[in-house]
Amino acid sequence: MSSNPESVVALDAALRGQLADYARRHPEHAALADEFSTLLDDPENPFLRDRLAGHFTGSAWLVSADGARVLLTHHRKLNRWLQLGGHADGVRDLARVALTEAEEESGLAGLVLEDGAVLFDIDKHWIPERHDVPGHWHYDARYVVPAVGSEVFAISEESLALAWRDVADVANAAIETPDGDDSLPRMAKRWLAR
Repeated sequence: MSSNPESVVALDAALRGQLADYARRHPEHAALADEFSTLLDDPENPFLRDRLAGHFTGSAWLVSADGARVLLTHHRKLNRWLQLGGHADGVRDLARVALTEAEEESGLAGLVLEDGAVLFDIDKHWIPERHDVPGHWHYDARYVVPAVGSEVFAISEESLALAWRDVADVANAAIETPDGDDSLPRMAKRWLAR
């Protein structure tokens, strides 16, 4: 976590640039990208999970070396299949958050971000109340992370299971996507259309 004001300004400017680039490439998400940019200006730090009005998270579209499969987690707390990812916890570089979460949750070594820090997808989704944490919004920035070495994963305490799934199956919603969540099929279709 950086407390240097110059680095905060530079990191926020970089994310704002990523969001503007994303909105140009995906005009159907321009309003959501603007909402993400506006959140950057909030006086209560949106990179901390205790900002319960909503906060940033980072996720990885972790694909196999051949691009045909994606590694998904059966999330322990949410009990649903999702891409790997998690809270920023004060880190303002969401691409770095996505990469770190991918490494920690998969056990895969040598992971890198594809194309530097180009946003692959953004999503705002509701996280239901759990124990002493009230329901809140996640503003999730998603980046492509290719598996360039071994694809043998290790299940972390965050997951009930991990599985490599065919991207085509995910695109056709052949996996459970509860509550009308269309983000996994959307990302799979976007990946296949590249």
